[in-house]
Amino acid sequence: MFRGLSERAAGEWDRLRASPAFATLTERGALVGTTDAGDAAAAIDSPRGERWTRVLEHERIPVVSFPYEWPFAMLRDAAALQLEVLRVALDDGLTLKDGTAYNVQFVGARPVFIDIGSFTPATGPWPGYRQFCETALFPLLLHAHLGLAHQPLIRGRVDGIDATQARAMFRGRRAFKRGVFKNVVLQSALQTKVTSSSEAMKRELSRAGAGIELAKAAAKKLHKLVNKLEVSRSRSTWSDYRTTCTYDDDAAASKHEFVERALRRHPSRLVVDLGANDGAYAVLAAGHAEYVVACDFDELVVDRLYRRLRKEGPPNVLPLVVDLTDPSPGLGWANRERTSWHSRMRADLVLALALVHHLAIGANVPLPMVVDWLRSFDARLVVEFVDSEDPQTQRLLANKPAGLFADYTRGRFEALMADRFDIRDRAEQPGQPRVLYEVEPRT
Repeated sequence: MFRGLSERAAGEWDRLRASPAFATLTERGALVGTTDAGDAAAAIDSPRGERWTRVLEHERIPVVSFPYEWPFAMLRDAAALQLEVLRVALDDGLTLKDGTAYNVQFVGARPVFIDIGSFTPATGPWPGYRQFCETALFPLLLHAHLGLAHQPLIRGRVDGIDATQARAMFRGRRAFKRGVFKNVVLQSALQTKVTSSSEAMKRELSRAGAGIELAKAAAKKLHKLVNKLEVSRSRSTWSDYRTTCTYDDDAAASKHEFVERALRRHPSRLVVDLGANDGAYAVLAAGHAEYVVACDFDELVVDRLYRRLRKEGPPNVLPLVVDLTDPSPGLGWANRERTSWHSRMRADLVLALALVHHLAIGANVPLPMVVDWLRSFDARLVVEFVDSEDPQTQRLLANKPAGLFADYTRGRFEALMADRFDIRDRAEQPGQPRVLYEVEPRT
C-alpha cells in the first residue's frame, strides 16, 4: 500500500520519522507500519498528473472496515487510540491535521492509526477537534447516554453527526450528561456564532487563548471522557442464542467436526463467517486461516465478541456489525470513498451456518436469491440448511401466512445449490432436521 507525498508532506514525514513521538507510537503498535519506498516508487504519478516528491509504503490492513460497522466498544477504542496518538504528538510539538474516525483501522481487535500524513507541527488548538466530535465523540455520546445505536447515524452521513444535530437530541436535562454540555452544547452555540469556515472557528479559539498547552489539556480531558463512556445492556435478540438453540451435545460435536474438516481441507487466506453470533466458529476458523471476519447484525453480541477478542484473542478475528439484508453500501464521492461491505469480503471460504432460514423466512428473501447471493462471494462455502420442522424455523413461520414458504424444502435447496456449486461433502446432524454442506462454486 503506497502513499504519495508532496514536497511539504515529505518534509513533515521526515520530521515525524525523526521524532520521539514516532518511535514511541511505533513501539506501542499504535501506528501502521510505514517505510520509505525509495526512489523507484517516486515515479508513480499523482491523480493530478504530477510526480510525488516521496512515496511511503504502508503495511497492508487485512480487511478494511468502517466505524458504522463497529460495535460501541470498538468505536470507543478507536477514538481513544486517536486521542492517545494526539497526546503523544503534542508532547513532541506535533499535532494531527484532522480527527476523523476513519483515520483508524483494526487488525483483528487491535486499533491502528493509519493516517501518517496527518502529522504536522502544532501551532494552536487541535484542528481536528470538530471532525473528531462529528465522527466519533457525538456517536459515542448518543449511544452511551441515549441508547441510540451509532451505526445507522454515521452511515447516513460520511462526515458524521454535526453539533446542531447532536444538540437537538440532547434536550432538557440530557444536555448535562457527562461530556455533553462542553462538547455538544457549547460547540453548537459556537458554530451558530462562527459559520463562515473552520478556519474562522480556529481563529476565534486562538483569540480565546486556546494554544498548545490548552490543546494538551483538552486532549487529556477528551481521552478521559471517552474511556469512561459505556453502554448499559444485558440482552438483545440473539444474545442468549448459545443457551436457547436446539443443538444437543452430539449434534454440536458433529457440526464442529464437519466445519473443522472443511477448514483443514483447504487452509484459507480469508474466512468470512456470516451470522457469527458469539464467534465460536470464527475462532475455530482462526486456527486454519490467516484472517477471519465475523459478521452479525446483533450489535450486542458483536460488542461482546470484540471485548473478548481484545482480552483473550485470537488476534486474527475482526468482528463487524453487519445486517446481511442491508449491508454497508458504497458511500461518499462516486460511491467509492467508502466501498461496500460485499466488495471488501474477498473470501476463500464463507461460513453460512444456521443462516439460510433467517434470510429466506425471517427476511422474506426468495430462496433462489439467497443461493445466488451465496454464490456471489465466489468462494468455497460451508452452509447449513435448517428444515421447516426445526423448532427455530417453526418460530419464524409462526407469524407468516400458511403455505407462503411451501417451497422451502431440503430438495429445493439442494437443487438450487447443485445449479451453482459442486457439492463436495454433506452431513445430516444427529437427531436434528439440519444438513451441512461443503461446496465449491462452479466456474
